[in-house]
Amino acid sequence: MIGDYRPGDTLLHRLPAGAKLVALLAAGIATLVVRGPVASLVALALALLLLRWTGAGLRATVRGLRGLLVMVAMLFAWQVWQSGWPRAVETVGDILALALLATVLTVTTRVDDLLEAITAGLRPLRRIGVDADRVALAFALTIRAIPATLELAEETRQAAQARGLERDPRARLTPFVIRVVARAHETGAALHARGIGD
Repeated sequence: MIGDYRPGDTLLHRLPAGAKLVALLAAGIATLVVRGPVASLVALALALLLLRWTGAGLRATVRGLRGLLVMVAMLFAWQVWQSGWPRAVETVGDILALALLATVLTVTTRVDDLLEAITAGLRPLRRIGVDADRVALAFALTIRAIPATLELAEETRQAAQARGLERDPRARLTPFVIRVVARAHETGAALHARGIGD
């Protein structure tokens, strides 16, 4: 769902990107400070309500977060075994609430607006040597790299399947790693050619 902006006219769409980033940061801090399964379930319910308000469909959201949901299900089972139900509900509830709030942010905010807000927020730190433009570029490259890497993974899976090697992890992992590293080298060469990252 990263970068999957959906135009709309809700208050969430009209709020400045900086305000939404600060709100997401505050929500992250709140999940660390306010403990207990009830607080986690309340946060999860609020995140679901906000997501529904944006107009993002639940089915599309689940499809976009299915990898996270698998990981969270395994974490839930582990936490139940290690620490009991209350701790498992708290941990998984916090993770899902923050993931859904981050989805609300990306659904209601253009990536360019997010990068401008990050750059503007970091400009006062220039006095201590922080290059706001480089940090924004790093964010932009990361945001672009995630869907591109997922696309490479899917292409590699399809190629292994076409050769009848879908059960061989080496047939999927080795070409995938080589292609990701090659893409990283290409990106680095392009940045170097433009005088960035010397």
